[in-house]
Amino acid sequence: MTAWAYLILAGLLEIGFASMLKLTDNFTKLVPTLIFAVFAIGSFYSLTKAVDGIPIGTAYAVWTGIGAVGTIVIGILVYKEPASMMRLFFLFTLVASIVGLKFVSN
Repeated sequence: MTAWAYLILAGLLEIGFASMLKLTDNFTKLVPTLIFAVFAIGSFYSLTKAVDGIPIGTAYAVWTGIGAVGTIVIGILVYKEPASMMRLFFLFTLVASIVGLKFVSN
């Protein structure tokens, strides 16, 4: 697996653990907490593998960006959080920044 594939996987797993936070009820519910832990461990492991081939600053920015974008989308679709035009505009700029980092990174 390439460093970028690990990084994308790490970001997707971050979406999983960030989205599970709400369901853990402050880590008082066992099953959601265990799912959170599995996603978190997988995400950090994949991020560790990604930084073998990608500069840490770029990897961290892309990892958190993927996680943020995905978690916002999950929040809107699943948790019925607001989808205002300004929120969607800044979400778009975040995605553009993540894509830009991919293009300027070795």
